[in-house]
Amino acid sequence: MADCLFCNIIEGAIPSTKVYEDDVCYAFDDIAPEAPVHTLIVPKQHFASLNDDVPADLLGQLMARVPEIAKIKGIDESGYRVVVNTGADAGQTVFHLHVHVLGGKSLGEHVL
Repeated sequence: MADCLFCNIIEGAIPSTKVYEDDVCYAFDDIAPEAPVHTLIVPKQHFASLNDDVPADLLGQLMARVPEIAKIKGIDESGYRVVVNTGADAGQTVFHLHVHVLGGKSLGEHVL
């Protein structure tokens, strides 16, 4: 999708700090981090949100990448938070499905 920020990042048209990539997803560091580690995992196939009839196997593949990303970022043992915002009221600002992986400090009651 030409006007989608994350599609353009995946295609390399917009630079990012790549953390991980495979045939299903691309993970990169958030440019406005909410924690010392704030990495986004996005599917390479465009879905605006969870409301777009995302195949269950794709959701499973995205979630299966989370522990690997946490290990790469060095937060697998200290702990991390996983968030998927769906819709404007939930705080979704880029309408391409993405998973936030946050850590590197005690997150307490913080809500993304």
